[in-house]
Amino acid sequence: MSRRNKKDDDLDMETTFADMNIDGFRWYDPTRKKNNGEKRVRHKVSRKEYWQMVRGAFAAYLPFFIIVLLSLGAMVAVAYLWLS
Repeated sequence: MSRRNKKDDDLDMETTFADMNIDGFRWYDPTRKKNNGEKRVRHKVSRKEYWQMVRGAFAAYLPFFIIVLLSLGAMVAVAYLWLS
């Protein structure tokens, strides 16, 4: 028979890494505040800043979109050459 340590286990059962208060689960509590009581500040964005963000998003997605279109075009060209 093995001897068991009498000191407490080091396993931390209090720490959470994600908010588990999700709508639809049986333990969901709508009165529980998120972000530990921190207020979320909503920033006003001007029209110029908004369009700069939209332009930046398009610039970020443009290389991926071009690569997808070029690969699709290459597949169509290979299929055309193969089947003709």
